[in-house]
Amino acid sequence: MSTGTGVPGARTGSAPPAGGAWREGDPPGRRRWVGLPGGLALEAGGELPGAPGAESRTGSPPAPAGVRLAYETWGTLAADRANAVLVLHALTGDSHAAGPAGPGHPSPGWWDGLIGPGRALDTDRWFVVVPNVLGGCQGSTGPSSPRPDGRAWGGSFPFLTTRDQVAAEVRLADALGIDRWALVIGGSMGGNRALEWAVTHPARTGALLLLACTAAASAEQIAWARVQLDAIRSDPGWHGGDYHGAGPGGGPHRGLGIARRLAHVTYRSEPELDERFGRTPQGAENPWSGGRYQVESYLDHQAHKLVHRFDAGSYVVLTEAMNSHDIGRGRGGERTALRRAAMPALVAGVDSDRLYPLAQQRRLAALLPGADTLRVIASRHGHDGFLIETAQVGALVRELTQGQFR
Repeated sequence: MSTGTGVPGARTGSAPPAGGAWREGDPPGRRRWVGLPGGLALEAGGELPGAPGAESRTGSPPAPAGVRLAYETWGTLAADRANAVLVLHALTGDSHAAGPAGPGHPSPGWWDGLIGPGRALDTDRWFVVVPNVLGGCQGSTGPSSPRPDGRAWGGSFPFLTTRDQVAAEVRLADALGIDRWALVIGGSMGGNRALEWAVTHPARTGALLLLACTAAASAEQIAWARVQLDAIRSDPGWHGGDYHGAGPGGGPHRGLGIARRLAHVTYRSEPELDERFGRTPQGAENPWSGGRYQVESYLDHQAHKLVHRFDAGSYVVLTEAMNSHDIGRGRGGERTALRRAAMPALVAGVDSDRLYPLAQQRRLAALLPGADTLRVIASRHGHDGFLIETAQVGALVRELTQGQFR
């Protein structure tokens, strides 16, 4: 069935771009940038090059061929620089954690209910920093970014690990003059990076909030990821990752849409999907004659949104980085590694999460010296509960930032 979008099953909207990345010349929105002079050595070998002769700076994009991070901030950095909070986003998130959609920002802030005056991350008190992860597609260096010869990195973009991404974030902190974060917070992929911050740089991590994450990617998580990666790489528009010069409708949006559909099922819970949609057809459509059930329409909608705002190459790079996550690798195992992270910590999971089940967070809480018992976020929304249940997450933030942790 032809739908006009190139996304199987989608019924509305224009043809998606070859990649939904932020590109040079697009409105910057609230983003600022820092360049990483000297480049960035990578754990798997090789490096991402720095901009020749460039110094770390903020306020405008450094030379695009050099490695850089985009980020946003809220609040004011105190004179003693002791009020800085690092917030780390999940797989398809970005630096725009708070505020409305607008030029440069296709979606409203993904944690808007937590960041702002009087909210859990009170910007009258805290200086909140949210970077776009290395390998991402919303201003930070990734597959859609230009390499030194001016062409997009595409399929030649190097393999990244979680530790590489944190190494880039350390350089951002250095550029901002932040020697120690009062709090590092993250969920899902962001939680993996927050944990890596705490183990690699314990002296720079004042407190730690981990949400719906794990000490190491499990076999099942890697298996789910593999199917998504295969969907993207089998798309005729993938071209080995070198598709960024294609016109609208010419990229691997079909494969990315399928990957998003599959992932989104793992992000939600079976009871929620059954309660919301059941077996109800979508409008007047007849599933027996080419129509859809409501749940199929819902997945089509999620795919349609993502292919217009995200890049398939970044999805592949970031998913592989998540698969690489193992806090104990080269450190004597996770139990030994986690002993390094003795700062005050809270670990929380979502009771209906089938992708990152509570047992994983329970183990983290047991092994982190500064943590107490596992905190459980009650939600029918599955893994996405850490994004949706802002009141419960806000209570955890306040517990750490108001010194109530024992």
